[in-house]
Amino acid sequence: MAVNNSISDVAIEGNVALITLNSPPVNALSAAVRNAIYEGMELALKNPAVEAIVLICAGKTFIAGADITEFGKPIAGLPLAKVQECIENSPKPVIAAIHGTALGGGLEVALVCHYRVAVPSARCGLPEVNLGLLPGAGGTQRLPRIVGVEKALEMVTSGAHVPAREAHQMGLIDELVPEGSLRDGAIAFARRVAAEGRPLTKVRDMNEKVEAARGKPEVFAQFRKANARKFRGFIAPEFNIQCIEAAVNLPFDEGLARERELFVELMNGPQSSAQRYYFFASRQAWNIPDVPSDTPVIPVNTVGIIGAGTMGGGIAMNFLNAGIPVAIVETSQQALDRGLRTIRTNYENTAKKGRLSSDDVEKRMALLTGSLAPEDLGAADLLIEAVFENMDVKKELFSKLDRIARPDAILASNTSALDLNEIAAATSRPEAVIGLHFFSPANVMKLLEVVRGEKTSRPVVATAMQLARRIGKVAVLVGVCPGFVGNRMLAQRQREASKLVLEGPMPWDVDRILYDFGFPMGPFAMSDLAGLDLGWTREKSTGSTLREILCEMDRRGQKTSAGFYDYDERRTALPSPVVEKMIHEFAASKGKSRREVSDQEILERCIYPMINEGAKILEEGIAIRASDIDVVWVNGYGWPVYRGGPMFYGDAIGLDKVLAKMREFQAQFGDDFRPAQLLVDLVAQGKSFRDL
Repeated sequence: MAVNNSISDVAIEGNVALITLNSPPVNALSAAVRNAIYEGMELALKNPAVEAIVLICAGKTFIAGADITEFGKPIAGLPLAKVQECIENSPKPVIAAIHGTALGGGLEVALVCHYRVAVPSARCGLPEVNLGLLPGAGGTQRLPRIVGVEKALEMVTSGAHVPAREAHQMGLIDELVPEGSLRDGAIAFARRVAAEGRPLTKVRDMNEKVEAARGKPEVFAQFRKANARKFRGFIAPEFNIQCIEAAVNLPFDEGLARERELFVELMNGPQSSAQRYYFFASRQAWNIPDVPSDTPVIPVNTVGIIGAGTMGGGIAMNFLNAGIPVAIVETSQQALDRGLRTIRTNYENTAKKGRLSSDDVEKRMALLTGSLAPEDLGAADLLIEAVFENMDVKKELFSKLDRIARPDAILASNTSALDLNEIAAATSRPEAVIGLHFFSPANVMKLLEVVRGEKTSRPVVATAMQLARRIGKVAVLVGVCPGFVGNRMLAQRQREASKLVLEGPMPWDVDRILYDFGFPMGPFAMSDLAGLDLGWTREKSTGSTLREILCEMDRRGQKTSAGFYDYDERRTALPSPVVEKMIHEFAASKGKSRREVSDQEILERCIYPMINEGAKILEEGIAIRASDIDVVWVNGYGWPVYRGGPMFYGDAIGLDKVLAKMREFQAQFGDDFRPAQLLVDLVAQGKSFRDL
């Protein structure tokens, strides 16, 4: 008995109707899927032989959520609420049979079924918060009624995917069935429900767990306080909390109306727009126009790393975590031992937090070997250098690796700014050379800038991108220029921040503005964290910059408890009277007269040149898309995802306003603010970066 061969079918198995959805890749709740569920329910309800109904999905997953391509468009097909009403009010028991994931709208559909069964590998969750939204189909009202208020708060504000066994323990899943036997297990469960005359359980009527929290506002106050740092700047977590409060304090239908009201506000707001944009941008970054998906890739089963310092060790951990053997080379036994010890310590600290077992630690360490002989890397499929950021050093090393490495091996540099083409020219195989710019700490940061040289081959590019996915990185392909994408744009912000403190604001003023904008820290706090003496030597220091003066004073950042800030024993940053006096004296020595600078000017001086530099990067073809630049900044530099990225932010402000301000600053401060030609052209054409 078919409903729609392309979307679903209804099969009768004795007294059970099996509605099977089949809408690849993830059975998203598109108009066609919603219609198919409703039509399947109608057929099953009309059949007198049917005593119970099972809703199940073909393919790799249960309904994995809404079809977000429909967001912001006129509603087509049946509203989800009508489909849910049909299921929830069914006079015959409806059982959701879950494998893969039941996420967002998928879980909200499962919650209107009378029972839920799942295989142990399944996961459930309401991840809408990650798109700047909240569950808009009753999820915030039903979830706390079945799992309790505290657990519901955690789930809706984190978007976490809860494993089926845990979901079963909390009552969200009624029964686990053996892996690979979902269909038969669900039918058997449905028959038991019918034979035993079990009640048609409606989650909406389960009030015991929400009533337990009624009259206890401290439950919500404590949750907000505990998560204040994590939720900083985001609107959606707070709205999700307010919805759970409504579930506790209002009748179900009134809570549902409140959920709908807050959902619409978020949907039409700037943060969700930015987060939904980023969702698609992060997926688009993997698409490289001239490197199609069928490009052959080079097998990478072993990795060699030169340098066991902070970067080399962190890079190694990425491959060890993925089960890829790593050989790491250093120039001295002391440096090698220190590097290997640091890797083990990092793993053991993770194990102490319960995120790894001791067996996991040993398995990873067993994949790691250390050596003082570069020749020991000769068998590796991929060699990555993570040595001092000096062109002569890197060229000499690559010339040596060229002689050592197998003819088909890939040679990669972790350089953060140097000319990859010049490095590649030191080898006889520039087509095999690529940049893999990991961000520190390399075992934590998600971003990987994959730097494509002039002669890098397509298979090497394809291999690097695929490998990035394998080790859990977000990869963005970029071209060769000083600083590539991220650091090139960062230099614009750093330059203006440094100039601003000579004009009037203090470092903590600039940091406050950028922190309030949404960055995890401002440029001066970031410099203190990294260490002001990175690349600095006393022998060459001339006291010509604030940074040099601070280093000469042995104020080198957090590690010396003093940099731009003073630091207490807990490394809390405190404004420094010493630095304030030093800045006033230095500014006077440079003939700078200080003035009041508004918060708005500080923000525009730091951010608008970044947007402008992004336009130059696009002009030069260094980045494929404006959205790729945004992915770099969200993942590598802490740009707040609720602002989309610098290029999205420029579009949101209006490129005409950005251009006008750049011209104003150019007239006032000089050609550091000269507008990019692309910015000028887009404004003249009435277009945005997203139109490119």
